[in-house]
Amino acid sequence: MAKNIYVGNLVWDATADDMLALFQQYGAVARAQVITDREAGRSRGFGFVEMDNDEEAQRAIDGLNGSAFRGRPLTVNEARPRDD
Repeated sequence: MAKNIYVGNLVWDATADDMLALFQQYGAVARAQVITDREAGRSRGFGFVEMDNDEEAQRAIDGLNGSAFRGRPLTVNEARPRDD
């Protein structure tokens, strides 16, 4: 089962390709997306990365959480379902 990873504190101009490049250092990435505001069309400062291999995903979380990306420390952890 794929592991969904939350990535927070992104710079406003970060793209899905940026996240793909960042996480591919740790293994195969199934999907990467930056969440955008529907009305403004700009980044909301966070996104999600999906990795098929749990071990690679955990290595990415351990390696990237707190690390600087374009001058900002990333918040990286396993995504949890949203509470209603």
